Amino acid sequence: MAITKIKPIRGTVNKALAYILDPQKTDDQLYVSSYGCAASDAAAKEFEWTRSLAVQQGMQMPKVIARHLIQSFAVDEVSPEQAHEIGKQFADEWLKGKYEYVIATHIDKVHCHNHIIFNAVNYVDFHAYRSNKKTYREMRHLSDEICAEHGLSVIPPSQGKGMDYKEYTEAKRGTSWKQKLKQTIDRCVITSKDYDEFLKLMQDAGYEIKTGKYISFRAEGQERFTRAKTIGDNYTEDRIKERIQGRNARRRQMQNGRKNISLISDIQNRIKQIDSKGFEHSMKIKILKEAARTLNYLTENELLQYADLEKKVEDIHSSYERTGADLKVVEAQLRKVQPLIKNISTYQKLKPVYDAYSKTKNKPSFRAAHEAELVVFEAAKSTLLAMQDGEKLPSMKSLQAEQQRLLEEQQRLYDERARLKKEAKVIDTMKANVDDFLSPTLSQEHEKAKSSELE
Repeated sequence: MAITKIKPIRGTVNKALAYILDPQKTDDQLYVSSYGCAASDAAAKEFEWTRSLAVQQGMQMPKVIARHLIQSFAVDEVSPEQAHEIGKQFADEWLKGKYEYVIATHIDKVHCHNHIIFNAVNYVDFHAYRSNKKTYREMRHLSDEICAEHGLSVIPPSQGKGMDYKEYTEAKRGTSWKQKLKQTIDRCVITSKDYDEFLKLMQDAGYEIKTGKYISFRAEGQERFTRAKTIGDNYTEDRIKERIQGRNARRRQMQNGRKNISLISDIQNRIKQIDSKGFEHSMKIKILKEAARTLNYLTENELLQYADLEKKVEDIHSSYERTGADLKVVEAQLRKVQPLIKNISTYQKLKPVYDAYSKTKNKPSFRAAHEAELVVFEAAKSTLLAMQDGEKLPSMKSLQAEQQRLLEEQQRLYDERARLKKEAKVIDTMKANVDDFLSPTLSQEHEKAKSSELE
């Protein structure tokens, strides 16, 4: 999957919305959804209403009215339903529930692709969306993460650079099944304890397996089996077994070899070895400085055994993942609360206009003069009725209090994740240093162990 481009919309949004909502491209609008607005021409007026509220708040408005994002998938890799759900997940996570958007999945080409049009101004604090190279890279990274989460392919940065999606899909056409199989095998090899578990994991991933002279796999929806050997020498049955066995042997060797290492004394001994060997002076200084930095870190954090270091690495990464999961829960709650606040507020502000319209005798003339306000009011009313579902809506005061609580929790989790990310970067560097410093010592220990076994 790839985000091919994000482009600004200036002037009117109606034309762009009409294009993405084309019934012929969306299976009679079966694959159309929205957030914070109506999935129709009314969305343009709702975008404009949000801008007018921002102006009332004293915000300076950008010339860009909205932004149009195109998200594409490899040929035959996803169904329209899956593409649409992935698009909504991406839009929800990227826009944080602050921007109105309309999403339409087009199925009129050889590959499914999403069109997402979102307001250039958000309706929570009325700030304008910032689009630059940094945000584009972050957006692309999130798209790739979601893609990998759903077992889909991504365009590697080196291959995707300078190549638009049409060129990339043409290069990949006919090979997407093989690419997906290759990635799935690689993933299962890493996590398998033995070959039998590998086969089970492949089945769990949705593959039918045919054994014989050559092992073959067929994904759900794929017409023919694919012989694993056709995707590379590293994917034959014998080579897969070797990879699993070799990986497990290395893992056991590393775990057994380092379990009882006393980090401080062993690294100090290694520093003496480096200092006495004939390294180039500048290289020696660099290595010794890094070794000293590593020793200080280990001492300050009381990481005296290799097992302590491993546990610390695991704890920091687990905490980072946990805060990420907590953040997703909070943001999902915000995506429910914030549209309610928006629509209740819109309903209350525009109710007098609608009441005047109901009472006037010259309704066509009144509607022509207040078209935008009436359309936005009717959209808000319709949305609230759907949200209400027969139950009384919470008060604006309680919703705003809940929103504030969630925003504070969101910020706390942002700060905690930023701290954990820095800690993870540091400790990963320290562990890599330890592994590098101790590797000669470990090699000697392994040789001694082998000699003892032979005797």
